[in-house]
Amino acid sequence: MKIMVINGPNLNMVGIREKNVYGTKSYEDLIQMIESYCEENQIEVICRQSNHEGDLIDWLQEAYFEKYDGVVINPGGYTHTSVALGDAVKAIAPLPVVEVHISDISDREDFRKFSYLAPYCMKQIKGKGLEGYLEAIGLLTRTDK
Repeated sequence: MKIMVINGPNLNMVGIREKNVYGTKSYEDLIQMIESYCEENQIEVICRQSNHEGDLIDWLQEAYFEKYDGVVINPGGYTHTSVALGDAVKAIAPLPVVEVHISDISDREDFRKFSYLAPYCMKQIKGKGLEGYLEAIGLLTRTDK
């Protein structure tokens, strides 16, 4: 089982920015948590982060062409602005993609309530903190999907 975890803009600032929204654990803590979980569950994982939209699209396409079993993506602010990311997720179907948000975007500013990716993802997980990533990986690796 091979999973790609993609994080968008400003996710590298987790634990630094808006601690009341994103918590106090760092981005490095997040990656360590994901890698430990995957090692324990014999899942091959690669974690990536970029502040550049094109990188995220390239990685989604790479996951498709390199035959990954699924993608977890937190598109950050691009969730609400990027038709191109939504198109990229749609283009790589049937590769399953789970959209994750640390905060509950439906309880935040109005502009954050809409996702261009959600219609093409198998699920959107929001408001579960960093643990939402583990839930997403678990969902992708279930054999009874």
